[in-house]
Amino acid sequence: MMKKTLLALSLSALALASMAGGIVHNTNQSASFIRMPARDASMGLDGVYYNPAGLTWLKQGFHISVNNQYIVQNRNIKTTFPNLNRSEFEGGVVAPFFPSVYAVYKMDKFAFSFGFNPIGGGGSARFEDGLPSFEMQMASIPAGLNRAGIPTSEYTYETEFEGSSIYYGIQAGASYQVNDILSVSLGLRYVMINNSYEGYLSDIMINPTMPAAGFSGAMVKAPDFFNTMAGLFGALAGTAASLQPLIDGGGANLTLQQAQQAGYLTSEQVASIAGGFRLIDPATDPMTLSLAQIQGGYTLATPGFLQQQDAMSANALATADKKVDAEQTGSGIVPIIGANLKFERLNIGLKYEHKASIKVKNSTSTDDTGLYPDAAETPSDMPSMLSVGAAFDATSKLKVSAGLHYYFDKGAEYGKKLNGEFVKNDKVMDNNFFEIGIGAEYEINEKWLVSLGYLRTQTGVMDIYQSDLSHSLSTNSIGGGLRFMATEKIGINVGVMNTSYLEATRNFPAVEGANPSYTETYNRTNFTAAIGVDISF
Repeated sequence: MMKKTLLALSLSALALASMAGGIVHNTNQSASFIRMPARDASMGLDGVYYNPAGLTWLKQGFHISVNNQYIVQNRNIKTTFPNLNRSEFEGGVVAPFFPSVYAVYKMDKFAFSFGFNPIGGGGSARFEDGLPSFEMQMASIPAGLNRAGIPTSEYTYETEFEGSSIYYGIQAGASYQVNDILSVSLGLRYVMINNSYEGYLSDIMINPTMPAAGFSGAMVKAPDFFNTMAGLFGALAGTAASLQPLIDGGGANLTLQQAQQAGYLTSEQVASIAGGFRLIDPATDPMTLSLAQIQGGYTLATPGFLQQQDAMSANALATADKKVDAEQTGSGIVPIIGANLKFERLNIGLKYEHKASIKVKNSTSTDDTGLYPDAAETPSDMPSMLSVGAAFDATSKLKVSAGLHYYFDKGAEYGKKLNGEFVKNDKVMDNNFFEIGIGAEYEINEKWLVSLGYLRTQTGVMDIYQSDLSHSLSTNSIGGGLRFMATEKIGINVGVMNTSYLEATRNFPAVEGANPSYTETYNRTNFTAAIGVDISF
């Protein structure tokens, strides 16, 4: 009839996928980055994150930088799966508070630094109409019932879910100036992951037509229909045994009508037995058969009726209202090493972040799906990452910069499953993720500086990685803004960045007895506004 597991409400970390960074990293970690996204050779306070070895070139004393970003992201998913009520699904992500805080104490050849930022995630995604993977399960109900000879053409349901994800990073480090050219740094980042999933799927309704069971094509609750059908098939499975006393009493050769006339069966029993037999053999009129022949037909059909009873009971359970309220938490340590090479007009920054092997653990208050068992663990690594940047003073007022971030995703594990087992990313990725940024800053005067930059990210995931719950897209971003020196020791950075995503499409092959072939197309848009204040004491 239908799949026993008809419905699984599946929530995922659909939180902010930033316009800058790898699949799980955020590299948009300052207002200065938003106005000019090539900061890997930074000599400013955001060097705590981008170029810690370069902090030795700051002035003596204490420095602090406070930044915040307002990020809005829209997600669009289209599907060609047949018979859905809608083919396009929209979701929104808003992160009004995306802070980065840095502090540096420069003393002679040493610089000691501290940083706090959302190193991954940072927002929440809300899909008021669910996702294709939700609705496909609803759309399969009429198709399955039609194949079983129960005409059904419509379905409705109520759903909403919200997923959020945040990876907070707390970083401390020390930098040392070896000579007039070389500086080095060493640091640690403590990463704390918190994911939350909350949603429901309820009031699934269908319009089956089966007069024998009392369904005329009006909309009814799916669990009520399946429970009724489970009871019907259970009764049919017991028909052969119910006729045995009549046959043992000598009524084997009686027809249904004769048994009724003799008072052995009521008219309701005759109608029920005859109606059930027509499900077994629609081409034969049961009123022309003897009770022994009818019992023989029911005996052969009983195993099938019992299977149908089990399937209908499972479908009733699967289409019942479902709710999820779960959190996942985990933590890890990231060692960070860096080097800076400073020449007369050229500065080069290098940084390598080691992988953090992390597992997040479920803390579940409600899980009607069985997908988030309490205390279960899921891999959620932060991969190692290499950054290389260069900044060149083209003139006394104009600086041009470039930077590369390369993420070693294939050596990490993000909780992806194949055949029900967690796998490393090299099973779902062809290439590692990378991004390249270029930019320019022009100092108008001692007070004002303007900047502009471009950032390109390139994903390397395979088609099997992509889904409506979790997908990775390449991007193009343009950012610009300004810096205003309110005083000699207070600088204000303001920037905006717009990101366009490269649409990706996955082809899903047909699965015999389940789904036809179809495609899903994923796209997003992203806009960020940022402000930061740098203060030196």
